[in-house]
Parts: sequence; structure tokens; C-alpha cells
Amino acid sequence: MNSIGQVLHSFFEDHLKTQRGLRPSSICSYRDTIKLFLLFVTKSCHRPVTRLALTDLSSERVLEFLRAMEAERGNQVRTRNQRLAALHTFYRYLALYHTEMLAEAERVEAIPSKRSPPPETVYLERDEIDLLFKSLSIQGPLALRDRALLMLLYNTGARVQEIADLRVGDVDLDGPFRVRLHGKGDKWRVCPVWPEAATLLKQLASVRCGDSSLPLFESHQQGHALTRSGVYKIVKRHTRTLRPAPPRKQRGISPHSFRHSAAVSMLEAGVDINVIRSWLGHVSLDTTNRYAEISLRAKQAAVAACSPPSETTAVRLGNVGWRQDQELLKWLQSL
Repeated sequence: MNSIGQVLHSFFEDHLKTQRGLRPSSICSYRDTIKLFLLFVTKSCHRPVTRLALTDLSSERVLEFLRAMEAERGNQVRTRNQRLAALHTFYRYLALYHTEMLAEAERVEAIPSKRSPPPETVYLERDEIDLLFKSLSIQGPLALRDRALLMLLYNTGARVQEIADLRVGDVDLDGPFRVRLHGKGDKWRVCPVWPEAATLLKQLASVRCGDSSLPLFESHQQGHALTRSGVYKIVKRHTRTLRPAPPRKQRGISPHSFRHSAAVSMLEAGVDINVIRSWLGHVSLDTTNRYAEISLRAKQAAVAACSPPSETTAVRLGNVGWRQDQELLKWLQSL
């Protein structure tokens, strides 16, 4: 095995999997970035990956790679920053275990993330949620799976990976209805489940013959769990008629839209922001506070739609002494 092969094997198997205990989905994200970077370096060096050396992985090539991701692949700034974050982790590992790469690692670490506007928060209004569930089929096992999946997404506000990872044993339908979600940072949380959602989940669990180890949501291949892309396809298929297709650079409805919808729904119902943070599994309250901003914008739109009283005669203030005191104003201006 060549030196880069040894380094990569140790990085993924020992550092990410064993030492940091990352989940398979997170490791796959690192894998995709490193794979793209190595393909870029081989093309730049005109050598196959088996003949690359660590010294070929220079900070200049990292910068060139990031530029290519935006210019040639059309990556958004957010995606570019995610790639850079993965490379930062990789180069910190190189600096720790391969001291000859310390200087390059420091230069890579100094590459900053680009500023970008926050991603658009797409969520469904209550009438759209009602319309969606009225339009769903009620015939067949796939209809049951899709209805239960969409209901649970809206009920819990779970991330798509949390839904895909669910096993039959993660759902408690005997006592208080609830579901255990395995979230980011290897953290578990429990969310209550509506009786309507519990009824669907009971039907779904009965199809699985009560085997707690089986995936709760199966793909077309029996015994195989739905993937993230599988959940995404189900959501897109059932929501495509709710709204016109958005422009290319704007976000459409996705599984994450149900997470946003759950948060906004709870906030508008008067649920405390700290409860929502715990419910969604947010580490920082700042992440949850953006839903308060969304709710405020909705209130402002409602105010704008209302008409003020027809009598809007301006109030006469008369002479206001401080407005006439030019010396005082000049002094304040100089502060």
C-alpha cells in the first residue's frame, strides 16, 4: 500500500471511525470530499493516485480545488465551505501524525470559509400540510409507509438521517407514544408521537412482524432500510403538486422542510423556544431562534395586510426646543 493509501486507511478507520466515533453517514461525507480532492490532484499532477505523495497535497492545490468546485462543478458557497471543513479535519490529522506536513497543514487551516447568506428556510403552511395528507393514497403497504413517514417527519421534526436510521424497536407504542431518535454527535433524544401517527406506526410495525431490529421504513428491497435519497424521493413525489417548481437556485420542498414546518408550528402554538430546541436536538439556541424571526416576519406580513384607521391626521407638535438648538446638535454630532 502506498503512503497515501496508508494515510487514508488510518484516517478513516482509526481516526474517524474508532477515535472520533463518527456515524457512517458522516464518514461518507468525508469520503466524498477526499475522493473529489484526490481526483483533482491526480488530474493536476498528471499521475494516478497510486503514484501520489503527501507532498502533492499542497495548500495551493487545496485552493485550486475549492475554486474548481465553484467554477467547474457549480457548487454553492455553502457546499464549498463544507468541503473545506472536511479538508481542515484531514489536514489537522496530517499535522498530528505526519509532521512533514505540518507547514502545509497550517496553511490549509488558514484558508477561511466564505461568507454566504443563510440558506432559505422553506416550510409548509398548515393548509398545505392538510392538502398533502388529503392527497395521499390509502391503498397498499407503500401507501402506509409513505403516510407514516410524512406524518412522523412533521410530528417530530426529525432530520432525514434520523428517520432513515429508525428501527422498529425505536418506537414505543405501548405506553406513552414516543420515538427515540439518534441524532448528531451520537446523541439520542425522545419525541412524543401523536395518536394519529402512532396508529400508522402500529400498522407499519405489524407488517414487520414485531422484529425490533428491522428498519421501520423499508425500501423496495425487502429488509433494506430507506436511504436519505429514498426519503427525499418520497417527499418530492408527494409534494410536487403543492407548489410551482422553484427556480434552479431556489430551494424546493425537501424532508428538511418538514423539520422547519414542525418548528414554526410549535412556535406559533406558543411552545417555549427552549422546548423546541430540545425537541429538534439543536445544540445552540441561536439555531432555534431563526424560527422566531420567521414567525415575526409572518406577523409583519399580517399587519401589512390589514388597513389602519381611515383617520390618520398628523399630530402637531408645535415648537420643540431641542430641535432648534443647533449648537447642541453640532456638539452631539461631534461625539
